[in-house]
Amino acid sequence: MMDGVTDQNTSVPAHSAPKAATATASAATAGAAKAAAAAIQTRVDRLPQSWDPKAFESKLYKRWVDKGYFTADAHSDKPPFSIVLPPPNVTGQLHMGHALDHTLMDCIARRKRMQGYEVLWLPGMDHAGIATQTKVEALLKETEGKDRYDYGREEFISRVWEWKEEFGGHIRQQMQAIGDSVDWSRERFTLDEKLARAVQTIFKQLFDAGLIYRAHRLVNWSPSLRTAVSDIEVVYKDVEGELVSFRYGSMNDDEPHLVVATTRIETMLGDVAIAVHPEDERYQHLVGKTLAHPFRDDLELKIIADEYVDPEFGTGAVKITPAHDPNDYAIGLRHHLDMPTIMDAGGRIADTGTRFDGLTREEARIALREALAEQGRIVKEIRPYVHSVGHSERSGEAIEPRLSLQWFVKVAELAKMSGEAVRSGDTVIHPKSAEPRYFEWVDNMHDWTISRQLWWGHRIPIWYGPNGEVVCCGPDEEPPAGYEQDPDVLDTWFSSALWPFSTMGWPESTPDLARFYPVSVLVTAYDILFFWVARMMMFGTFAAKTTPEILGTGVEGRPQIPFKDLFLHGLVRDEHGRKMSKSLGNGINPMDWVERFGADALRFTLARGANPGVDLPVGEDHAQSSRNFATKLFNATRFALLNGAEVPAPGELPPRAELTDADRWILDRLEEVRSRVDANFEAYQFARANEELYSFTWGELCDWYLEIAKTQIPRGELDTRGRTTQLVLGRVLDVVLRLLHPAMPFVTEVLWTALTEQESVVTAAWPTEADTNGGVATDEIAARRIADAEKLVTELRRFRADQGVKPSQRVPAQMDLAAADLLEQEEMIRAFGRLEQPAADFKASASIEIRLSTTTLEVTLDTSETVDKEAERKRLEKDLTAAQKELDTTGAKLSNPNFVDRAPEAVVAAMKERRQIAQEEFQRISARLEALA
Repeated sequence: MMDGVTDQNTSVPAHSAPKAATATASAATAGAAKAAAAAIQTRVDRLPQSWDPKAFESKLYKRWVDKGYFTADAHSDKPPFSIVLPPPNVTGQLHMGHALDHTLMDCIARRKRMQGYEVLWLPGMDHAGIATQTKVEALLKETEGKDRYDYGREEFISRVWEWKEEFGGHIRQQMQAIGDSVDWSRERFTLDEKLARAVQTIFKQLFDAGLIYRAHRLVNWSPSLRTAVSDIEVVYKDVEGELVSFRYGSMNDDEPHLVVATTRIETMLGDVAIAVHPEDERYQHLVGKTLAHPFRDDLELKIIADEYVDPEFGTGAVKITPAHDPNDYAIGLRHHLDMPTIMDAGGRIADTGTRFDGLTREEARIALREALAEQGRIVKEIRPYVHSVGHSERSGEAIEPRLSLQWFVKVAELAKMSGEAVRSGDTVIHPKSAEPRYFEWVDNMHDWTISRQLWWGHRIPIWYGPNGEVVCCGPDEEPPAGYEQDPDVLDTWFSSALWPFSTMGWPESTPDLARFYPVSVLVTAYDILFFWVARMMMFGTFAAKTTPEILGTGVEGRPQIPFKDLFLHGLVRDEHGRKMSKSLGNGINPMDWVERFGADALRFTLARGANPGVDLPVGEDHAQSSRNFATKLFNATRFALLNGAEVPAPGELPPRAELTDADRWILDRLEEVRSRVDANFEAYQFARANEELYSFTWGELCDWYLEIAKTQIPRGELDTRGRTTQLVLGRVLDVVLRLLHPAMPFVTEVLWTALTEQESVVTAAWPTEADTNGGVATDEIAARRIADAEKLVTELRRFRADQGVKPSQRVPAQMDLAAADLLEQEEMIRAFGRLEQPAADFKASASIEIRLSTTTLEVTLDTSETVDKEAERKRLEKDLTAAQKELDTTGAKLSNPNFVDRAPEAVVAAMKERRQIAQEEFQRISARLEALA
C-alpha cells in the first residue's frame, strides 16, 4: 500500500507493520473469511439444489399444525380477527371454485396473523342433506340391492353416519394439501350436537314469533328424490319438446269452445280454468262461462279474464293448472280457483279418477295426446318447440312444480333487517357494485320453503297430538307423551344460515363468541349472495335481536350483524372464459395442478387473477407461469445466499448517503411496492397486490438488482460496498418473501427460514415502512439514474442484436457517462451491455444515440471483429424479402377500392398500420445492409 494508508484491521500503518504482526493479521483475515464462507455455506445447505414442491409441502403443513400456529386463543390480548369457512359438502371434492375461495381466505388469515392479530379461521363441513342421502342410497342399492325404506329411518340414518365417518370429508385432506391455515381444533359439522341445538333454538324462536308457518304452497319438486328442493338446486336447460294445440269445449264451432297450446299436455288433467285477456274482444262474451273437461266429470273449466295473458301469443287463451305451474298458481290465488294435485310424490298421475292414473309424466304425455287426437281435439299439427325447463341439479330430472304442504319462514321482517344492515354500513359489501343485486333480492324476497322430505338432516322440531295439536319444542323441552314428530327435515341452508355464530357456541355464551363475533370478513362467490349470504344476514340479525346478551348489540341499537365485511369474488372459468362443466370436458381438478405444479403455483395463479366480483379465466399456461415464478424466486434466493446475502439487524444498514444509487433505488421501490400491496390487500384487491409483487420480484429485483449486486459484491476480499450490498439484498428478499407468504406459503417458508435462520415465516411480522427504506423520502436522483441506466442497457442490447453481435460477445465502446450523470453506473452498464473499455487505437464502426432523461447520449462501438458479415448479410436479406412481401400484400389491399370502401373502418386502419410497420422495417434492414457493404 501507499505510505499513510491504514490497514482496516489494525491501527498500525501498513508499511511499518512488523513481519510477525503482518502474518498474524493475514491469518486473522483469512480465518474470518473462512468463517464467513462457512456460515454462508451453512445457510445455503438448508436449501436443495432446485425447488421441488412435493419434497416440502406436506411436511411443512404438518409442522405448522403440530406447532399450533393456526390455533386461535380466545383469551389472547391481541386484537381479534375471524373468518368462517363456507362449509363445503361432506360429499364434496375440492374444485376450482373452492380452491379460489380457500386461497383468498388463507391470504387474509396469514397476513392478519403476521400483522399481530389473534386469527380464528374456523373450518367445517355441511351435511348436504340431498347430496349425502342420494349418494348413500345409491351405494346401498348397488351393494345390497335395498333402499332406505328397507332399513327404516333410524337404521338408515345410522348407515349414513357410518358412510360419513369412512368416506366423508375427503375435502379435508385436500384443504391441507393447498395449505389452508384453519384452526382444525374448532372444526365443525352442521349435524354436530351443539349445532343441532342452535338449529332447534332458532326454529323455536322463529316459530314463537310467528315467523315460521305451515301451508300448502307451490314448490319445486323432485319426483325421483321425492322431496321439495331449493331454488339453488334447480338449473334451467333448453329442451326440445313439442307444442300441442287442442280444443276445450264443444266440437261445434258455433258453440262455446277455446283452443289452447301447451308443452306439458299431461297437466291438462289438473286444468281448472282458461284465462283470456280482459280486453281481448274475441273472448269477452265467454268470460264467466264454463267448459266441460274431456276426461274428468268432477272438473269444470271456468273462463276467466286476467291481464297476465298475452293476447298476441298463440290463440290468446291459456290453460290454467294452479297446482303444477307457478304462473298458473298466482292466477289461481287471484281468482280463488280450486287447485287439484294430479301427481303423487314420485311424479306419477294420481287421484284423477281417469285411466291415466299410474302413468309417469312422460307416459301420460303420449297417452293424453293420443286420447285427445281420438276425440278430434288436436287442432294443429304438433310441432317441435324448444323451451327452458328447470332440472334438479342433484338428480338431473325435470323439476315438477307441485302444490305441497310445507313449512315456510316468513321473511319480510328478516329481509328488512338484512337490507338495513348493508344500507347503514354495518356490513360493507366488496365490491360495492354488488349492492344493487343484494338489495333486489332482500327487498323482494318470497317466503322460504324450509322443509325437505328426507331422513338425513335436522328433523323439524314440531310434534303433532292425536287431535291435531301442534307443539314446537326447544332443545331443553320434552314433547308431550303420545305426540309424533314431523317426519320432514330442514333445508340444508337453514343450518348453514346459522354458521357464523352456531360454530362459535350459540345459543350458549362462549369465549369464542365474546372474542371473535361478529366475523371480521366473509369470503364467498357472488353466485350464492342470495342463497347463503342473505340468509345468514337474516338469521344473524334475528338471533342478535333475541339474544343481545350473547351476540352483542350493533351500532346505534341496531341488531348485531354476523359479519362486518362481505367480499364477493367471481367464478373460475376456463382459459376461454367458458363455465367449467362435465359436458364441455373443460373442468380442472385443482389437485392435478398441485401434483404437477405445486400448491404455491395453484394458489398464486388464483390470487393473481382474483379481482372483486369478476370471473377468473385460468388455464395450464397460467399455472406453468406461476410455477416458473416459484422457481425464479427460489433461484434468486439461493443465488443471494451464495453471495452472502444476510438480513440486517435494526440499525445495521449504513446511512443512506453511504449506499449506492442502486441500493437506494431498490429500497425505495420496495417501499412503494409494500405500500401498494398493503393498500390492495386492505381493499380485497388480491389480483393487484399479487401482480405488483410478481412484476417487482421478477422485473426489478431478479432481472436488475440481482445483476447489479454481482457487480457490487467483489469476488475477492469483501469491501464496504460489497457488505452493504449483501445486507440490502438480504433485506429486500426478506420483505418480498414475507409479502408473498400469504399467496405462496410453502416456497416462502423454505426460503425465508434459510435466509433468516428463524423458526417460521408464518409467525414473522408483516413488513412495515421501517423494514424498507426507513420512512425517508424517495431518492429521485437515484431513481432517475437507475432508470436511465436500464434504458441505456436495454437500447444497447437491442442495437447489438440489430448489428448481429452475439449476446455473449464483448465489444469496445466509448460513451460520456459523466454528461449523462451515470458515472457510478458505468461498471454495471458495461457489464450488462457486454462493453469493454476502448483501447488507445479505438476506431468506431457503429454508433447509436439514446435519449435519456437529461441528455441524448451517443455510444460508439467497434463491432468490426464481432460480426460474421456474410452470415449477417444472408440473414438481413431474408428479413428484407419478408418485409417486401408484407409491403406488397398490404399495398395491394390498400390500393383496392373495394377493400377500402367496404371493409370496416377498424380493419382498414389495421391494414394501414401493418403497412407503416413494414415500411419502417424495410428501411431499417436496408440501412443495415448498406452499412455492411
